Amino acid sequence: MNDTTLPPPLPDHLSADARSPHHVAAVFEHDVGIRLNGKERHDVEEYCISEGWVKVPAGKTVDRKGKPLLIKLKGRVEAFYQPEPVIPVAPVDSGASATAIAPADKPA
Repeated sequence: MNDTTLPPPLPDHLSADARSPHHVAAVFEHDVGIRLNGKERHDVEEYCISEGWVKVPAGKTVDRKGKPLLIKLKGRVEAFYQPEPVIPVAPVDSGASATAIAPADKPA
């Protein structure tokens, strides 16, 4: 599982909509994180770092085609790749047996 290939560089303008000209499918093979004014956001549909804005859904409101209506929030935008989650592996204790523990309801 040691993947030595580096993810592609994050573009200045990226959209999650596959029909957008700013959609880069190779970037979405990895987890992308967005910070707006130092606060991490998980609902960003589109961003532009150089212009300083992100587009997020406006509640549950949808347009006539069923897509969420987006509002533009302005501020300092940072895009980054999320680090891979580390899954801890419990050590295997081969010396203990299941019969060594007495049941709690029976007196010894």
